[in-house]
Amino acid sequence: MFSLNRRFIVLPAVLLSLVAAGWSQAAPAATTQTQIDNDTFAGYTARSIGPAVMGGRVSALAAIPGKRLTIFVGGAAGGIFKSEDGGVTFKPIFDKMNSPSIGAIAIDPQNSKVMWVGTGESWMRNSVSVGDGVYKSTDGGENWTNVGLKDSEHISRVLIHPKDGNTVYVCALGHAWNDNTERGLYKTADGGKTWMNILKADQRTGCGDVAFDATDPNTLYASLWPYRRYPYSFNSGGSTGGIFKSTDGGANWKKLTNGLPEGDLGRIAIATTPAKPGRVWAVVEAKKTALYRSDDGGATWTYQNDSFNIVGRPFYFSLLVSDPNDGDRIYKPGFGLTVSDDGGRSFSGIGSEGAGGGVHGDYHALWVNPNNSDHLITCSDGGCYESLDRGAHWRFLNSFPIGQYYHVSADMAEPYNVYGGLQDNGTWMGPNTDSDGVFNRHWKNIGYGDGFWSFADPTDNDLIYSEYQGGRMLRVRRTTGEIKEVYPLPKAGDPDYRCNWNTPIHVGAASKALYIGCQFLFRSRDHGDSWEKISPDLTTNNPEWLKQSESGGLTVDNSDAEKYETIFTISESPKNPQIVWAGTDDGNVQVTQNGGKSWTNVAKNIPGLPPNTWVSTIEAGHFDPGTAYATFDGHAKGDMKTYVYKTTDFGKTWTQLNSPEFKLYAHVVREDLVNPKLLWVGTENGLYISIDGGANWAEFNGKIPRVPVRDVFIHPRNNDVVIATHGRSLYVIDDVTPIRALTTDILNKDIAILPSRPSVLPLPSEEQRAEGDADYRGVPVTSSAIVTYYQKKRHIFGELKVELFDSTGKLVGTSAGDKRRGVVRVELPLRLPPAKVPPAATLVEQPFAFFGPAYPEGTYKVQVTKGKEVLTSTIKVVTDPRAKSTPQDRALQRQTALKLYGMRERLAYLVAAMTNVRDQAKDRASKASDAALKQQLSDLQKKVEDFRSSLLAVKEGGAITGERKLNEYIGELYGGVNGYEGKPTQQQIDRMNALNTELETVAKKFDAMNSSDVNTVNSALQKASLQSLTTLSEADWRKQQ
Repeated sequence: MFSLNRRFIVLPAVLLSLVAAGWSQAAPAATTQTQIDNDTFAGYTARSIGPAVMGGRVSALAAIPGKRLTIFVGGAAGGIFKSEDGGVTFKPIFDKMNSPSIGAIAIDPQNSKVMWVGTGESWMRNSVSVGDGVYKSTDGGENWTNVGLKDSEHISRVLIHPKDGNTVYVCALGHAWNDNTERGLYKTADGGKTWMNILKADQRTGCGDVAFDATDPNTLYASLWPYRRYPYSFNSGGSTGGIFKSTDGGANWKKLTNGLPEGDLGRIAIATTPAKPGRVWAVVEAKKTALYRSDDGGATWTYQNDSFNIVGRPFYFSLLVSDPNDGDRIYKPGFGLTVSDDGGRSFSGIGSEGAGGGVHGDYHALWVNPNNSDHLITCSDGGCYESLDRGAHWRFLNSFPIGQYYHVSADMAEPYNVYGGLQDNGTWMGPNTDSDGVFNRHWKNIGYGDGFWSFADPTDNDLIYSEYQGGRMLRVRRTTGEIKEVYPLPKAGDPDYRCNWNTPIHVGAASKALYIGCQFLFRSRDHGDSWEKISPDLTTNNPEWLKQSESGGLTVDNSDAEKYETIFTISESPKNPQIVWAGTDDGNVQVTQNGGKSWTNVAKNIPGLPPNTWVSTIEAGHFDPGTAYATFDGHAKGDMKTYVYKTTDFGKTWTQLNSPEFKLYAHVVREDLVNPKLLWVGTENGLYISIDGGANWAEFNGKIPRVPVRDVFIHPRNNDVVIATHGRSLYVIDDVTPIRALTTDILNKDIAILPSRPSVLPLPSEEQRAEGDADYRGVPVTSSAIVTYYQKKRHIFGELKVELFDSTGKLVGTSAGDKRRGVVRVELPLRLPPAKVPPAATLVEQPFAFFGPAYPEGTYKVQVTKGKEVLTSTIKVVTDPRAKSTPQDRALQRQTALKLYGMRERLAYLVAAMTNVRDQAKDRASKASDAALKQQLSDLQKKVEDFRSSLLAVKEGGAITGERKLNEYIGELYGGVNGYEGKPTQQQIDRMNALNTELETVAKKFDAMNSSDVNTVNSALQKASLQSLTTLSEADWRKQQ
């Protein structure tokens, strides 16, 4: 049986839209020039395709226990997701705010509708994003207000006074990359109107953690943490670090030292417990990091434990969580999740990291249900998990997309697949669309570690390239899953290769060669089996920046994340493979015009750019060999400005493409493949677009939240733009053909229809699944045609509608227009509406019986009516490129489907007419006084009902009776033909003809019944002065539908 409570959706393999031979314009141009702004593309919505299968880094967590568990998940750069059904489904609630990076979430103990959020992740890794202060909501997260501390950038903890919701403490870490004053512990006593810095040290020391005494909220324990990140190293610890205690709500503080390590201290995590007042735990980063415990309110401390998970990476895992119901139980999230049941003296692991069975490592959050200590929720670099048995078993909550993609690409399959790597979640591939949506099951892992670049080989469809941190490049064979390491290795006499954490690999658009960059640039022409070095060291090679082995401060932390003096971006010119650009993390912009024989550093030619600013992307121009674009990222030196430049002379001169619309530092710039004036820029705070070569910019906010946009891929065939976000996985902007046509002249029209690519008739498909709601559904491509138009102003008065006409001039589709100003898209179905069918006791067991036939291929007229103004254009509808059928096959299929569609409606009319006669007979019988006339009417009523019942299922039995009659036979046959776009079988055609003969017999029999039985009864009714029976005409029946 088909599961009829689900939706059967027919979708294309290629994204649907419309093509216009030209575009219609209305009204003369205005005298003032209109430019794009942040509302221009609000109606041009992108599709979120996930994935959510692998989760993503979560930095904060809160929950409200009760009959319906409510969960709030704060992403490292993905905003806040809320679940009101215990983690089955989630919805984003922070997307309209400026910062998607969440450091802390707190819920008012007296009013769970009141929430406070500190923005700016506190786990200070190399890719950490930034916040813009504290936000407050009084309606459970539906609306938010920024209440201050906008320059804090990173917040590790928010505490709300348990008896006074206006008193809140905020633990501000401050800037990671430079000095600033807004750091330390802050307090508000008036609900966020004013703030006091109640505990501070200097401009590089922030607040690491803060906790209330379990019985007295005026007693607080807080830690200060001196730290600094640099592009090439990290330093944690200093003389200003330590644990402090206040007993008067923060007015006065005392540093706690008795029993704690001496000397420089680093990051310190603190926890208290209501189950044992006076007990305090602290993991103290020192020369010898360990867990300490005080049982006298911090007066004295004793060493407890220094096992691996306690001391590992304090800057990244500084968290302790106590069980509120057991004073001896303390959890330590870290590389793994460990727990102590003896007050901290010994720890054991719970949960297990492993394929398919455990919890992803690198834990950053843990919630213990205060009403049931067996109930845990934990979150890590791989998303969130729930346990109902205190960690013995876990349920993965992967129904919301928070993947932190670094890069994205796509292949030329139908539908095309997208490829990309994520922070600590490997590399994945999956389709950009599927029949009912892009679900977790559609994604396949093709690489491990921290994933970065990934490409399908342009010359061998079976090969895929991926990489993980430090330039470890893999070649994956799609059909077998074989993985081969193919990155370059030092030859005799070579120095060690310095490869960035996010090492660039590149496929040449013209040469199809592979490139990979360390401090040298390498090229391979044999799928990575061999490499040639085609450059000298392209970095500054400054020895002061090559001390990664010393990175970490008190705790050595020398991963590839601090590798510096490396190539970070590569671009071969599509116009000439001899031209190759390379940008380095220390600010060099290198170009060769002879395939690597000689190189020129053109960085000094760039005006207004601070020296040694990280080159985040170089994009070789698609139209001119001397053109290139570049973005620069200075945030690792505390410079949050956006730098975007263009050269047209191989870097001799540069023009800055600046805009006040830009927010935060730039990651990527892309030039369109068709229109050189169409540019895209991704920054740490969203996606931006220019249609005039960079003179003017606007935020592209069509359902893309203000999250870090790390990469942009423009599909050369489908004209789609694929967006890699570092916090909300992947988005697709379907068909930017209309945007390519958007010019200043168009912007000054009151309304204009814009051209689009051909609309594709999708191959019918369906999949029978019923897997519940705890799965993320990436939005599929619509199966409708799309009409795109531009309005200079919002439509207010008069009619606004969009109509579709076939080649004969027949109206086949109508939709209300979108009244928003800017570029909007309106969908029009490419199928007839479902057939009108008679009510029956069973359902037709064929999913495509519930859809109307598809419209034929060809050219259609589009008409947009705006008040008294009428604009017209044409669109082309084509068959799915995957189709194997001929035009003749498809014409026969449509002819057959239409015939059966008509038969279904013809039978529906006949049944309705019979029902109408039957009901009239029953009514007249109730009014007749003559017994003979009553009997005559009753006999007619029974005869008509017996006739009607012979045509369709009437047996009661819960819709599954097995009864099949003419109605069911026609419906099943129609569904079978309608569900396949090719030639029907001869059996189907023969069966249709036989059923049509039977239907004609039914119609004749009913006509005869009207001519004899009904007329006879009407004569008797007239004699009794009762109203005659009438026969419902088909025209009147259709009016009733």
